[in-house]
Amino acid sequence: MQTLHITESQQFSREDLNELFDKADDMEILVNKQGVTDTLKDKVMVVLFYQPSTRTRLSFETAMSRLGGSYISTENAMEFSSHAKGESLEDTIQTVANYGDVIVLRYHKEGGARRAARVSPVPVISAGDGPGQHPTQSLLDMYTIRREYGHFDGLNIALVGDLKNGRTVHSLAYMLAKYPIGKISLVAPSSVSMPEGLITYLEKHDINYEQSDNLAEVAPDTDVIYTTRLQKEYFDDPREFESVQGKYILNQDIVDTMHKEAIILHPLPRNEEIPYIVDHDPRARYFPQVRNGLYIRMALLNKVFGR
Repeated sequence: MQTLHITESQQFSREDLNELFDKADDMEILVNKQGVTDTLKDKVMVVLFYQPSTRTRLSFETAMSRLGGSYISTENAMEFSSHAKGESLEDTIQTVANYGDVIVLRYHKEGGARRAARVSPVPVISAGDGPGQHPTQSLLDMYTIRREYGHFDGLNIALVGDLKNGRTVHSLAYMLAKYPIGKISLVAPSSVSMPEGLITYLEKHDINYEQSDNLAEVAPDTDVIYTTRLQKEYFDDPREFESVQGKYILNQDIVDTMHKEAIILHPLPRNEEIPYIVDHDPRARYFPQVRNGLYIRMALLNKVFGR
């Protein structure tokens, strides 16, 4: 069987996505009914993270445990791996592949997942690729939208925040382009707007989109608001970060203009962009979104092993 690497959202067809979503539904039933299974009892997952994580790392580790497999993990490979001694990513990947059957990699620079996949004899799953992409996050985001609406047809979706450096919004936009959605609203300061390459991709796939710097104007006509934090770690100039900080806060006044069936998503962690009071609004779905990540990652791990 050919090694299946998961490195970018574009690699999934609509059929692939629908199949994964159906399998994720099965994983939820399994977890709720029996908790664990032995599907991957013969497999070991290597978790190699060069950047901090709570949800993604623990989600993958929980998914593997519930599938009966085991894992070995480092959550700070920048410091606690041979990277600190100057070892290349390629050498690290070829080394740790000897210890496990799949590698879940979060890398601090864009392109790390592709570099790893080129040399790895076992599947590599990208768990975040610098400011590039985060395909498994977009899988759970898409899965959450489908669970809430049952479809994607005609939905108006707003992507809000740091669209330049936000790997989650990049991956989500690529996946949304697989479906006949209504419109994507790209809401961001001009200094952190969506990269031109992704805009070109949306145009190539005939996706209706608009660029805006006004969240309050976009919100009333939106079915899904997907908001993200401004990622200070990717700003070279602190003054640039300070100039846009606090511009796109989804406060209760804006939430009240959304229609009652709309939903609010966030990949988390959040800072000030969603006040805690919004958590009590029934349209806030970002914590169920976290739970959905467990089911989709269980389905994905099964898929890479052909189970």
